[in-house]
Amino acid sequence: MDSVYVKRNKAGRINIKAGNKVNSVINTTVISLTLLTVIAFLLFDYTGLDIGRAVVETASNLKTMFLQPAFSHFTWREGLYQLGVTISLAVLATILGAIIAFFLALWSAVNLSNRWVSKAIKIFVAFIRAVPTVLWVLIFAIAAGLGSEAAILGMLFHSVAYLVKAFSEAFEEVDKGMLEALKSTGAGWWQTVTHAVIPSTSTYLLSWTFLRFEINFSVAVAMGAAAGAGGIGFELFMASGFYFDLREVGFITYAILLVAIVLEMMSTKLKQRYFPSAVK
Repeated sequence: MDSVYVKRNKAGRINIKAGNKVNSVINTTVISLTLLTVIAFLLFDYTGLDIGRAVVETASNLKTMFLQPAFSHFTWREGLYQLGVTISLAVLATILGAIIAFFLALWSAVNLSNRWVSKAIKIFVAFIRAVPTVLWVLIFAIAAGLGSEAAILGMLFHSVAYLVKAFSEAFEEVDKGMLEALKSTGAGWWQTVTHAVIPSTSTYLLSWTFLRFEINFSVAVAMGAAAGAGGIGFELFMASGFYFDLREVGFITYAILLVAIVLEMMSTKLKQRYFPSAVK
């Protein structure tokens, strides 16, 4: 709800103005970004660019990609295998990341840990999140070499940092009265976690883990080409960069989109089965 500012002017009249500082900051930010975008487009070098021809060719390419999808450089069996490789990379990075992040998040939550330990972990994971996943993959590639190992390590590193923040914030929202009641009965730290924290945050943990899995799947597609991790991303890279086969690019894009839809359906079904009260 907007706050109301009351101010008396020199004449003694009272001016009432509705609004809040948050809305002002948001509006200023949106206007600034819009102006910067317009200025950037005005400063582009359009030398040699034929807008009409570019629009026609882009439309033709999109038509070929999405209305005439086909594959010619791999079979159905090879395609399913490569898709499975990409999903496996995402699953492995997500499961390991969620397990590690769960315990780090317990130490990171201010209501469950020492304040200094909490701050140290939060600063450390914030630094990790600030570096894009692809850079972590390339960093690990120096030690492990290009391939699936570097891709998994880079995705795992970023997944842990991402989930620590998400999990710890969920833990910090647990009712303080519940925690104090358990402590007053003599419950230990781990008993408090298992009997209060986990039951109260299970829905959030599942949601954040599946969200990170969807992100890792997208990253695994990109890492298939950037880090030589293989999978459907490598096939997409070859189709677009070497074969210039737009029909195959469209087919692979549809396959990736289908997997993303299936993952979303799985997430919803799991919530309905195990946490029906969280799904309206």
